[in-house]
Amino acid sequence: MRLVMTEPVGPTDRPYARRWWALLVLCLSLLIIVMANTALTVAAPDMTRDLGLSGADLQWVIDGYTVPYAALMLLLGAIGDKYSRRGALVLGLVVFGGGAVFGSLADSAATVIAARAVMGVGAALIMPATLSLLAATFPRAERAKAITLWTATAGLAIAAGPVVAGALLKNHGWASTFLINVPIAAVALVAAFVLVPPSRAGHHDRIDYVGGALSVLWIGALVYMIIEGPHFGWDAKAVTAAVVAGAGLVAFVLWELRHPRPILDVRRFTGRRFAGSNLAVALFFLAVFGAFYYLTQHLQFVLGYDALATGVRMLPLAGAVFAGSALTGYLTPRVGMKWTVTAGMVGGTVALALLTRVDGASSYGDFVAPLIVLGLAIGLALSPCTDAIMGAFPESELGVGGAVNDTSLELGGSLGIAILGSLLSTSYSGHLADATTGSKLPADTLATAQDSVGAGYAVAQGIGDKAQQLAERAAHTADPQQAAQLKAQAGQLVEGARQMKDAVGSSFADAVSHTSLIGAVILGAGTLAVALLLPRGTHRDQEPAAAEQTKAENPEVGALN
Repeated sequence: MRLVMTEPVGPTDRPYARRWWALLVLCLSLLIIVMANTALTVAAPDMTRDLGLSGADLQWVIDGYTVPYAALMLLLGAIGDKYSRRGALVLGLVVFGGGAVFGSLADSAATVIAARAVMGVGAALIMPATLSLLAATFPRAERAKAITLWTATAGLAIAAGPVVAGALLKNHGWASTFLINVPIAAVALVAAFVLVPPSRAGHHDRIDYVGGALSVLWIGALVYMIIEGPHFGWDAKAVTAAVVAGAGLVAFVLWELRHPRPILDVRRFTGRRFAGSNLAVALFFLAVFGAFYYLTQHLQFVLGYDALATGVRMLPLAGAVFAGSALTGYLTPRVGMKWTVTAGMVGGTVALALLTRVDGASSYGDFVAPLIVLGLAIGLALSPCTDAIMGAFPESELGVGGAVNDTSLELGGSLGIAILGSLLSTSYSGHLADATTGSKLPADTLATAQDSVGAGYAVAQGIGDKAQQLAERAAHTADPQQAAQLKAQAGQLVEGARQMKDAVGSSFADAVSHTSLIGAVILGAGTLAVALLLPRGTHRDQEPAAAEQTKAENPEVGALN
């Protein structure tokens, strides 16, 4: 057995013997780039405290990863197709690991945002490479099963990130949530050379760099607008980004329609199967990322769980993803992707609808059923969509296919956090304003409490701390009358702190219920659109024409990198 795998998988050879081990490497690579975002949501409070981050700083620490990640995937996927898909994976792991080390050493907002951006560039190399290498390594008959495991890994990473971060934060600082990526990336990097066969497109046409640059421009501007507008207001920067995104998209489409070898043939979106699959991925992750955003806050702030306990309580989602993935692997070949995808999206809508029942008295038990239903829905819907998207591309464009799938996923997730996060914030602020009408607290204190659920509990804690200080003064005051006055004031503050805490918790719960209703309406409407777009029939009935295109265009498929 060779120490380094140097032989590509040919189109007519027997299946690669170690392909399932290769899939393990690809899933491990996928795991760390998804966990890099979900783990940060748990580490954010410690990071904010240590680095003195403002609200805007923290937002860009999170989203500094998202912008390059989403914007660069299409171009980097095409470069990987031409030169080396495994090379793109390896380079991405090196860049990602380097960014993680840089992030662990950061001592300011600017440096940690820069580190996250570097990690985003690494993720943009890794993500499409994992799918393209999977498709190039597995024969068509096994590809759907492999993609199902790939999708299940993504679902596991969503829930596992907070668990890992919470366990690390028990005894280590937030920097450990960066450093944990380094040994995993190193193992994946070495294993990639040993287990993953090299792959690249058989043809050597020039890359459409103009189309690639336009894709970076419009996707980057769109993601920036999605982040900037809802969170920081529609100022000149957000409006400019919107204009750039719109103009860039128009220019991209026009250029791609005229180019003889476009980086992405936009005519594919006229196909019902391809368009429906991309729409389903985007809408589903809009719901998943939006729900994850406010569920983790509810578990931590309202129910009072620490980081590790919060992560553990998200695990039913991960287990249900695996169950749903197993179910879709059985159902899709028999009833067709239209039914499994539609069923998954209906399940996601039901999960959000169940969350509308949340109120101030809700316990963790009220969240278990929605988490399980949402996990089952993810497993049911996403694997067939990813398989359909990848199947629409010839072997020479597998990296681009992976990038299209992942860009739909990332745009949907960004929209979910932006739209549902903005609705959550507005609803919480409004409910808390109603709940504190007539309060004797200063207006600026009430405004601070209305900013976020964390700020609301911080205000309640501050009132409680002041009550404790008055009680201690009363205990050390010799004058009985003065001591009694201080105790009375302390008692009033204790009651005020309790009322504020109750108001914050009930207001956030009401906001979760309201936001979930809007999310359910969006996903429900999207479900109807996807059901109308997707054609009937089983996957075997609708084998993509990409296979025939591959034979005609790429006789050297799998050429050595």
